[in-house]
Amino acid sequence: MMKLIAAEETRRALPFDALVDELRRLFATGCEVPPRQVLDIAAPSHGSSMVSLVMPAWLPDRYYGVKTINIAPGNGARGLPGLHAAYMLFDAVTGVPLAVIDGDQVTNRRTAAASALAASYLAREDASHLLVVGAGRIARLLPEAYRAVRPIHEVTVWARDAAKAVELARSLAAEGFDARPTDDLARAAGEADIVSCATLATAPVLQGRWLRPGSHLDLIGSFTPAMREADDDCFAGASIFVDTREALTKSGELIGPISRGVFAAQDVRAALDALCRGDAPGRTSREERTVFKSVGTALEDLAAAILAWESAAGVSGAPPTEGPMRFRRK
Repeated sequence: MMKLIAAEETRRALPFDALVDELRRLFATGCEVPPRQVLDIAAPSHGSSMVSLVMPAWLPDRYYGVKTINIAPGNGARGLPGLHAAYMLFDAVTGVPLAVIDGDQVTNRRTAAASALAASYLAREDASHLLVVGAGRIARLLPEAYRAVRPIHEVTVWARDAAKAVELARSLAAEGFDARPTDDLARAAGEADIVSCATLATAPVLQGRWLRPGSHLDLIGSFTPAMREADDDCFAGASIFVDTREALTKSGELIGPISRGVFAAQDVRAALDALCRGDAPGRTSREERTVFKSVGTALEDLAAAILAWESAAGVSGAPPTEGPMRFRRK
């Protein structure tokens, strides 16, 4: 019987230590990830439209999954979130539906976990001070995610809306972090071991001259050519890494500096798959400044969905045999 895994159950099924490990395994071994589809869904009677992203991925003989993300810019006026997502997981041999999983939790948690996975290779091992730039749903998860791979204790929060920074810092303090808001982004960036940006900025909010040697910069927000969080100096002289090579053609974070000759595409040191397989080195010195740019991939969604399904169903995945799907009970 197909299982419905709602938001709270999905959250519980995706603790960051386990999710980072699952992402590491799947990046190392790989899966099939065709290009995402982008669909414009017109709503003529409302004078607006919705964009739907359809993101499939599969492990041959095991799992096939599809995430659908609907982005409705007019929802703010309706008092609704602008983004909604759902994930469907199937048996990749029989096509039997296994689960419908809360797509918002999958997206938010796998995004934060991918940043933590990158930091496990790129941030200094003693990194303990995190600066979070932004105060949205993903920004709120970053300290917990990073704590799965580095000894994060001190967290500084900056957001355009100072009240949201205060609220997030208070929430993080209740979780045991030494957390505080700041209105001085330049100073905070110069003090942090890791700077993680999760905003929807279309112009740089972070300047490279603020970053100190040995720091690690994580850029999450720019997933279209029109978006940017960091200025050109953030990349100059830094070791640059990406989640997938698609980032080079999708993100204004990289398209802009490349077009201006700040760095070349071939200067990007490695993607996450090469780091996870051990085919490329991560950080090579304490003073090296590293930058990681992510745009997301359906591989990450599939990894999270598999973990959520196996945890919720109490099974460990096994290749299906002939006839009905069979699993090994945990």
